[in-house]
Amino acid sequence: MFFAERVAELTRKMLRKKFYVVLSKPVVAPDKLQPFLSAHLEYMIGLEKRGHVFASGPLADGAGPPTGAGLTVLRAKDLNEARALAEGDPFFVNGLRTFELKEWTVMEGTLGVRVNLSDQTVEVT
Repeated sequence: MFFAERVAELTRKMLRKKFYVVLSKPVVAPDKLQPFLSAHLEYMIGLEKRGHVFASGPLADGAGPPTGAGLTVLRAKDLNEARALAEGDPFFVNGLRTFELKEWTVMEGTLGVRVNLSDQTVEVT
């Protein structure tokens, strides 16, 4: 019983915020993505401006040039909405990528923002 009580105590104040993680990978050579890159970026920026994108970007394995794989963390009301958002990406619409969708519950971590008033810059740490 002690272990369950300790876990409950440690997790009592944790965030428990649900996000949806989209792990995408190309089904074509990475250079085949280039003609659709601007449409993809415009779509993602639109999602960001509507408040759906928490974070997004390409993945690298450190062994060479970019592979075309990506990771996106979405804010959505549920898994169905997250799937619809992911399926709207021009890379997916045009059959250039597939994706795996996972629900992710954020429990712990830190996020820092620094606003420099003198030059109106912002840093995320």
